[in-house]
Amino acid sequence: MNILTVDTGTTNTRVTVWHDGVVAGQAARQVGVRDTAITGSTAKLEEGVRETIAEALAAANIDKADIGRAIASGMITSNVGLCEIPHVVAAAGIDDLAAAMRESLIANVWHEPIWFVPGVRNAVDHIGLHNCEAMDMMRGEEVESFALVERLKLDEPTVIVLPGSHSKFVSIDAKRRIDGCVTTLAGELLHVISHDTILAGSLKDGFAKRIDPEMLLAGAASAKKIGLGRACFSVRILDQFAVYDANARANFLLGAVLGSDLLTLKNSSAIRMSPGTRFVVSGKPILREAIGRLVEGDDFFSGTVTVLGDDEQRDLAGYGAIAVARRRGLVD
Repeated sequence: MNILTVDTGTTNTRVTVWHDGVVAGQAARQVGVRDTAITGSTAKLEEGVRETIAEALAAANIDKADIGRAIASGMITSNVGLCEIPHVVAAAGIDDLAAAMRESLIANVWHEPIWFVPGVRNAVDHIGLHNCEAMDMMRGEEVESFALVERLKLDEPTVIVLPGSHSKFVSIDAKRRIDGCVTTLAGELLHVISHDTILAGSLKDGFAKRIDPEMLLAGAASAKKIGLGRACFSVRILDQFAVYDANARANFLLGAVLGSDLLTLKNSSAIRMSPGTRFVVSGKPILREAIGRLVEGDDFFSGTVTVLGDDEQRDLAGYGAIAVARRRGLVD
């Protein structure tokens, strides 16, 4: 069976064509729900998804008539997407997501109804200052998480790390359900600090090119002791008055930002992570290695730590969306 999966985020869309569970073709484009938010219309998003689908089909050398099922996940199910679906409330298993899937015909995008996978939110109601920190939500990371639950055969409490523009930490319980998540702006912070502040001149190429363990750990320790803002400014001090190169300074900043994320895991009320919880780290190689190093040097993370390889985390969104659709009986 040929299956089409669409993964739309805030700024990007990726389409994958699957043939009997194997990737046959892919395409990606810089179009996402941000375009709807900016223009007030879904026209650009519809056009972008339609054209990305066409590119993926061409890459797979498959005609649209040969596709047996189209499945979409991510921000495409938000209020600025193409088919708004309410979040499923945690704790949510893969069967809960399957039951909440919806189909919708969007003629400007695909000639048949597309099945959409909803997101998941924390079980917090009557939001106010007293409990807003406990609330969090996801659209897209839930299918990635269930893909890893299946691939790694997770059957114990686990926190899955999905770093990106918005770094997501997803808590999986012993029943293989998502029981909460917590989000940070780590990726966006790194980009803005590296390119749009006074530190741009001190960081030269911006992001760290290779891990410098000493500087990484020093940055995390600095943020923990004196706060993220001051730790960040220390990058300029290291440039002006010390002999560290740009990569070392970038590692100091990386450690400060990611170290703050680890403080979130220890103190946030959005998820409940105990020291013995298993820890699975996904993401780009430099981020995986950095988080792995920071966790390795922190006694709080005493459970099993798994840093994924490229193959283990390949095509997570599509794989997970198909897994959810299979539970709904949409896929053999």
